[in-house]
Amino acid sequence: MHVHNVGIIMNGVTGRMGTNQHLLRSIAAIMKQGGVKVGADEVIMPDPILVGRNANKLAQLCEQSGVQKFTTNLDEALADPNNSIYFDAQTTGRRADGVRKAVEAGKHVYCEKPTAVSTETALELYRLCKDAGLKNGVVQDKLWLPGIMKLKRLIQNDFFGKILSVRGEFGYWVFEGHTVPAQRPSWNYRKEDDGGIIVDMLCHWRYVLDQVFGKVKAVSCLGATHIPERIDEQGRPYKCTADDAAYATFELENGIIAQFNSSWTVRVRRDDLLTLQVDGTKGSAVAGLRECYIQHYGNTPKPVWNPDIEQPIKFFEGWAKVPEQELFDNAFKAQWELFLKHVVKDEPFPWTLYEGAKGVQLAEKGLESWAKRCWVDVPEL
Repeated sequence: MHVHNVGIIMNGVTGRMGTNQHLLRSIAAIMKQGGVKVGADEVIMPDPILVGRNANKLAQLCEQSGVQKFTTNLDEALADPNNSIYFDAQTTGRRADGVRKAVEAGKHVYCEKPTAVSTETALELYRLCKDAGLKNGVVQDKLWLPGIMKLKRLIQNDFFGKILSVRGEFGYWVFEGHTVPAQRPSWNYRKEDDGGIIVDMLCHWRYVLDQVFGKVKAVSCLGATHIPERIDEQGRPYKCTADDAAYATFELENGIIAQFNSSWTVRVRRDDLLTLQVDGTKGSAVAGLRECYIQHYGNTPKPVWNPDIEQPIKFFEGWAKVPEQELFDNAFKAQWELFLKHVVKDEPFPWTLYEGAKGVQLAEKGLESWAKRCWVDVPEL
């Protein structure tokens, strides 16, 4: 068995996403399964080193994950020729400096999103990697969610006919911390720390729309800071200066209209924390993170508006669940495996830092739309 050992610098994995999705459910899981198979007798085996500012947290993560190495010195990790990939899951404001250092050290780059605090910087990072001949990628995990993949299969099979609209509902109630502890970090709600749901979620909606439904042509977005005060990790009250909800409409190049409500101040009464309803001339579908339900034209009921009687149609009963036709892995892990194959075997990986810059661009255009209270075009980068 030929083993390709790949040194991965994992910077910022002490945070919630870095720990759970990237370390435990992706890299550690790949190691436990014996690596990524790329042939009958050939595998790629990650060899990670955890990087962060808190040595105690890093040591605990090593014990929890089975990873052997950690350091609080990024320069030391970058200087090691055995490390060929730099991964960044830090807070957004720290990301650009880390990537610049990694490029200077000749490392391939893989990043969480948003890739930068501005479109200009995001494009700079992409161009630095490209000019240096380094492979690069951005996390676009929702493309590998079972629900989204089932939607893509339906589109490929022309289930919808002409797609007319997409309606996305994302979010849940994030507790303020006064009585029940918050389940998200406090920086998310401070603009000065690069927080805000527009910056966070419009990066996601950009790649979902672009790669599943059609290129985004224009955006109209209204943000809101519904909760003015929250409690931080030290138990201290702080003023919320970033948006905690966003109400956006997107015009796609193919004429599809998409609407996404994103909120950390909403209580869930739907199938999942994220649902997408796709309506077409031949049929409709509602997808969550894992499941997908469909209603064909021939199964569509014919409602008649009459508020004076109890609704005779049981609308939920007219939908059929899409059966499980394939196995789905963790979405983050699936993309990690593709990036490792890209680095080692030069397999295609279209989700570059250029795609990450598009996400940052849409977030900026969303903020511009909110400030100007108008539609804003989204030009090619």
